[in-house]
Amino acid sequence: MKTVAFYNLKGGVGKTSAAVNIAWHAARWKYPTLLWDLDPQGAASFYLGVEGARSYKAGSLASGRQAASSLTVPTRWPGLDVIPSDITLRNLDIKLAEAGGGKQRLRQLLAPLKAEYSLVLLDCPPTLSPVAEHIFAAADYLMVPVIPTHLSVRAFQQVLDWVEQKQYRRLEVVPFFNMVDRRRVLHLEMLVKRPAVMRNGLQTSIPYATHIEQMGEHCAPVGEFAPHTPAARAFRNLWFEMADKLQLQ
Repeated sequence: MKTVAFYNLKGGVGKTSAAVNIAWHAARWKYPTLLWDLDPQGAASFYLGVEGARSYKAGSLASGRQAASSLTVPTRWPGLDVIPSDITLRNLDIKLAEAGGGKQRLRQLLAPLKAEYSLVLLDCPPTLSPVAEHIFAAADYLMVPVIPTHLSVRAFQQVLDWVEQKQYRRLEVVPFFNMVDRRRVLHLEMLVKRPAVMRNGLQTSIPYATHIEQMGEHCAPVGEFAPHTPAARAFRNLWFEMADKLQLQ
């Protein structure tokens, strides 16, 4: 089982839309996939039509009184399950600390899922809180969407610095450009001449597109309702590039 966290300390960079579309593609390619919506806002749960399908307490989950496997909800797409968000996740950092196990607690909660899933995707809240440290310790890969602007690149550099400072040696950090508007000169310049921190990232970029915004209207990934659009093609290419990097079996 590979664990991939979609994360950025900066909000509004298209993290959730990327996680949802990649999860959908993974399931279509017959990889049993779980998306865990760790963001109290619950956008991923909403997009996949499972908002409110499970109610639980972050404390019960963190302590082990409630197993993560008991919270999974099937979506209408075969092979794709979700652990929906819950508002109590806003206190997850406190509850994980109370449960003990250091920064490995989230990793411990994920371990029993190996028997059921090839891929677990974590949709993460935008923060450098103790929850982020648990996520970094649990994940094999950190996929970081970056808008081609100076502030967004700076935020990504801060993520890199944090990972290096905390010495998460087994974690591979993988950026990709997201919400790209080719009408903007700066966006084009950064695509052509990538900042140094982006040069080892994925080559696929995701456009800023109306069809991605319409995910909320359809409660579905872009490929489901607009499969022949540039946005759908971009997410498909991103999935192929990711799958190659993850060396999925």
